[in-house]
Amino acid sequence: MTIPAKADGRLEPLPLIVHVLVYIAIGWLGVEIFGRIMPWIGGYFWGSFAASFTTAVFANWFTLRIYTNRRLVELGLWWNRASVDNLALGLIGGAGAALLVLGPPLLAGAAHLGPIARTEQPSFGAAVFLTTGLIIAATAEELMMRGYAFQVLLASCGTWATVIPVGVVFALLHSGNPNATWFSVANTAGFGILFGYAFVRTRDLWLPIGLHLGWNFTLPLFGANVSGLRMRMTGHEMVWSAGKLWSGGDYGPEASVLTSAAMILLAFFIWKAPVHRQPSPLTDPPEASEVCEPSPALPS
Repeated sequence: MTIPAKADGRLEPLPLIVHVLVYIAIGWLGVEIFGRIMPWIGGYFWGSFAASFTTAVFANWFTLRIYTNRRLVELGLWWNRASVDNLALGLIGGAGAALLVLGPPLLAGAAHLGPIARTEQPSFGAAVFLTTGLIIAATAEELMMRGYAFQVLLASCGTWATVIPVGVVFALLHSGNPNATWFSVANTAGFGILFGYAFVRTRDLWLPIGLHLGWNFTLPLFGANVSGLRMRMTGHEMVWSAGKLWSGGDYGPEASVLTSAAMILLAFFIWKAPVHRQPSPLTDPPEASEVCEPSPALPS
C-alpha cells in the first residue's frame, strides 16, 4: 500500500510513529537473525560487517514494501554522475577532517608514528579486507540511520527536528563501544548531525557515506583507533605524548577536543561544498519536487 500522506507529502502524527516503530522493529529483527547467522558463516569480523549491511538493506526494503511502491534505490542510492561527485566530496571532507585532527599533533611533536609489534603487522590482504569492511560498515550505518525512518521524519517534521534527534540516537548506539566516554558520545552526536545535514543538502546517501568512510578510513591509516576499535591497516600506530583531552585516550581521536574543533570546519565544508541535489521521493512533496528524474547514468 502507499503512504497515507497529506497533499504535501507529510504523514499524520500517528501513522508517522507507527512507520518509524515498524522500521525499528524490522531492524531489530534483522539484527537478531543476521547478527547470529552471518558471524557463524563468515567469522566474527567479516560476519559482523555483513550482518550490519544485510540488516540495513532488509529493514529498508521490507518497510518500503509495506508502506510504499518505492524501490530501495529511491532512498538516495541513485548511481550517476551526481552520485560520484557527491561521494568524492564526502571522501574529501571526511578524510580532510581526520587530517585536521591528526596532522597538527604530529607536526607539533605532541604525537608520533611508532612501529607496532612484528606479530601484529598486517598483510596487504588484511589491509584490503579491512578497507572493504569499512566501506560496508559506513554504507550500512548510513542506510540504516538515514534511510526510510529518517526520510519520512524529515518530510513530516522538518530538518532540525529530524537531524538532531537522529544524530543523538546515532551517538547513543555507539555508547557501548570499548572505552566510550561522554566526550566520545557528544562528538559522535555531532557527526550524526553532520551526516544528517549532508543528506538534507544532497537528498542522497552518497555524501554522508563518503564523509563517514573518509573519516573511518583515514584514522586507521595513521594507526589511530576508530570508535574505540583497534584496526591494523599499516605497520605503525599513533603514539601520543599529549593528554586524553587531545588524544581521546583508548577510544581514539573521536573522544578528543581536536575532533570537536574539526567538526566545526567540517560543518562549513558541508554547507558550502558544491554538491548535487538528487531526487528524493520520500522527502520532496510530489507537486513541489524540483527534480523528477535522476541525473544521467555514468557511461558504461
